Amino acid sequence: MAAVKEIFEGLPWWVKWVAVPLLALFVFGGMIMSVVGFVVGLLFKVLVFVALVAGLVYVVRKFTSSSSSSRDDW
Repeated sequence: MAAVKEIFEGLPWWVKWVAVPLLALFVFGGMIMSVVGFVVGLLFKVLVFVALVAGLVYVVRKFTSSSSSSRDDW
């Protein structure tokens, strides 16, 4: 770790804060985007699942409450 620190000490600020991050994005950009895409896709699927379960619970409760009230009419 100290060797890396020594290497970066002699370089200008723009190399440390601009060039190195741009190189990292260029080299690992595809991997970063695939991970971000996977996480966003997973979150979307979780939200769709939660919405479907909530809709199912709503419909079942609505149906059971209306059927129980119609049973009382008999």
